[in-house]
Formats: sequence, C-alpha cells, structure tokens
Amino acid sequence: MQGVSVGFAGKKIIFNIDMTLMSGEVTCLMGPSGSGKTTTLRLVAGLLKPHEGEIRLLGKTINSETDEDELIDIRRELGVVFQGGALFDSMSVGQNIAFPLRYCRNITEEETISSMVLDMLEHVELGDVREKFPSELSGGMRKRVAIARALVHSPELLLLDEPTTGLDPITARHIDQLILDLCRKFGFGVLVVTHDLTSALGIGHHLLLMEEGVISWRGPSRDWSTSDHPGVRRFAEGMISVQRSGGSGE
Repeated sequence: MQGVSVGFAGKKIIFNIDMTLMSGEVTCLMGPSGSGKTTTLRLVAGLLKPHEGEIRLLGKTINSETDEDELIDIRRELGVVFQGGALFDSMSVGQNIAFPLRYCRNITEEETISSMVLDMLEHVELGDVREKFPSELSGGMRKRVAIARALVHSPELLLLDEPTTGLDPITARHIDQLILDLCRKFGFGVLVVTHDLTSALGIGHHLLLMEEGVISWRGPSRDWSTSDHPGVRRFAEGMISVQRSGGSGE
C-alpha cells in the first residue's frame, strides 16, 4: 500500500497508509476499536477501492479507477477469514471448504474436491467433520474450518480479521500457533488485524499500530517491549485495563 486514503460520506477513515506484506511472514495490524484496522484489511482484500494512493498486490494494481471485474479476479487469489468466520450455516463443513475450489479454481471433479477438502482438514488439525454443520462445532473448530476454507485454493496471501476474538485463552493460543505453522509450511504472506496484543507478539514478525486512521508505529515484534512511543504505551495500557476489567477489548 502506498499513500492509501479512503473515506465515507466526505469523512476520511484512513490517511496516507504505507504498508508492505512479505511472503512467509506474519504482519499484525493492531489498534483500538474504530482506528481503521478492518477498513485497511477490506482494502487489501479488494472489497474497497482506495480514494487516494494505490495497492500493488500479486502483480496487479488497485486504485480508484480499478473496475469490479479486476477486483473479483484479485479476490480469487486471496484467502480471507472474517471476524465471525462467515461460514455458510446452510452448508456442511465439507461444502463450506469446497466452495473456493469451485468458485476460485473452477474445479468440478468431485473426487478431487473431496481429496483436497480432507487434506486441508488435516492441516488445520480436524478429523473428518465434513458432514457436520457449523452449528455443531465449537468456536475454535469453526475458526479452523474458516481457515481451511481460506487456504484450500492455495492463495498467496492470507488475511485474518480478529482471529482470536471470542475464544478462550487456550484456544486462542492454539489458533495463533496454527496460523504461524501454516505460514511457515506454505510460505504465504499473512496480515492479521487484531486487538489481541498477546497474539500479535506471539506470531507477528512485524507489528503496525493504527490510531485514528494512521499508522503511528511500526517495527519488528522484538522492538515493541522496548519502545517508548506514546501510542505503544497507550495501547498496551489499554489492553491491561481491559484484561483487569474482564472485557474483550473491542
């Protein structure tokens, strides 16, 4: 992203954002609620167009002039896990995971689809739950199914919006480790939007802090704890306050 800004109803939401994502690495975009994190992810995902600046992604460019057909082509090359998982409740787990194979890769051979679905379930440490429906699974299992669906068509970039929200600490750390292990195994780039500081410090190679629509701090995760940047202190203190009060941080 280079000089990217976007707004709605005449009001800018994010301002002059620069960001680089690297293959085989996890970048965590942190910030308080309303800071512009999810809007930034939607821009990277091709769900929004920048009003200013441009995004260069997988050999293509997204700017204010990019048409919808080009955005659809770009979205087919990405894996996206939305905050709630966004699984289709009326579809079985197997049908959910198979959806990108049909839509993004135009695969129609049922035997091939079945084999790829099973293989992906193994990668996310689930047994054969193909016939179950999302409502029959725990929150952590639904999250893993959502990750499997995002990765089954072999995208080059995985985007995750608050992947640990709503999960207990043990399950959240399990999801963190799974994301890191899959990134190492397959070599794709990962952008994680999160307010979970523990998660970001545990899996992020690079951290970005967003406040009021701008990137106020960036650096390798090892530099976070020694930074004297006021935004870093505000965010860390805010997370400690939330944890003490038993809140979610949203």
